[in-house]
Amino acid sequence: MRRTSAVALSRTSTSAACNARTLSRMLATSTGTEAPPASLSTGVRRGLALGSEIPVTLIPGDALRVPIKWEVFERVGDITQNFDLLTSLARNQLCLKGQLKTDYEDSEHFKNNNLVLRKSLNLYANIVPIKSLPGITTRHSGIDMVVFRENTEAEYSGFEQEVTSGVVQSLKVVTRAACIRIAEAAFGYAAAAGRKRVHAIHKANIQKMSDGLFLESVREVAKKYPTVEFKEMIIDNTCMQLVQNPKQFDVLVTPNLYGNLIINVGSGLVGGPGLVAGANYGLHGEAVFEPGARHVAADIQGANVANPTGMLLSGVMLLRHVGLNEQAGRLEKAIHDILLRGKVLTKDVGGFATTKEFTKAVINHL
Repeated sequence: MRRTSAVALSRTSTSAACNARTLSRMLATSTGTEAPPASLSTGVRRGLALGSEIPVTLIPGDALRVPIKWEVFERVGDITQNFDLLTSLARNQLCLKGQLKTDYEDSEHFKNNNLVLRKSLNLYANIVPIKSLPGITTRHSGIDMVVFRENTEAEYSGFEQEVTSGVVQSLKVVTRAACIRIAEAAFGYAAAAGRKRVHAIHKANIQKMSDGLFLESVREVAKKYPTVEFKEMIIDNTCMQLVQNPKQFDVLVTPNLYGNLIINVGSGLVGGPGLVAGANYGLHGEAVFEPGARHVAADIQGANVANPTGMLLSGVMLLRHVGLNEQAGRLEKAIHDILLRGKVLTKDVGGFATTKEFTKAVINHL
């Protein structure tokens, strides 16, 4: 079995970036946006776990028998000063990441590690499958959509200033290049994976220039994919439609902030933020996998009650990314089987099991 380096940044066999073929292979087969394998060691969930060998979970004992060399960073600190981590990312171009908390109240020393990481690797595509899971009962069943969120600009550009006392200004920067890029990724995936339609989510009726440029760019790309139905929807209506009739959505392509809102609403629809996996892709093969809803859950840190499903499923996505489809399928099936049996579930989905107990149940099932 070949070994691939899956730590910070090492070019894996999955070559370059977020093209339609790569996304199709990785997402299309995984029906999931569910539980990707990622062994849940406390360190992994708190920091960045990067492995070097074929990304397969940090499950104790390597239950899947996959050769992986992990470079683990449990304490990130200021990512711009963590040179070991940056070196690892630059070398491996592959990362399994836990949630990093940003202290937004410390405005003087404000540093968003998540934004720094995305921008330094140019992780332009945040892709999150929102899918109903076996054994998890929610108001709506049969949900199966994939969100393509532009991940580097717009409201997250980071350009803010105080114009005068009591007046601040925040710039929303949108470029045609970034809009075209995320639209190409969404339509390319939809066509390759046999998806029926793509919704472009916007607020161009109010933000006529910024969201207008986004919408114009997506329309341009849509013309190249006549077999994929194209629809447009305003963000506020989208939120309502998601709650009322989520099955109408297949693939959604969005600017940065709207994607965040949709992913969080979608996570709630399928059972909560602990159940959803996600991935971030760059232009040259960079790939960072993390829970899709990006909830830090600082209030339960160290309590051993967090639902590890989303983290495990992120591992599944990582395994598929490097071509370990058989192992990814085994892990995904184990997660689904445990959820379906309903005997070992965490509190957020109606059970009494701890994080470790759920993880152990998945390992034993393998």
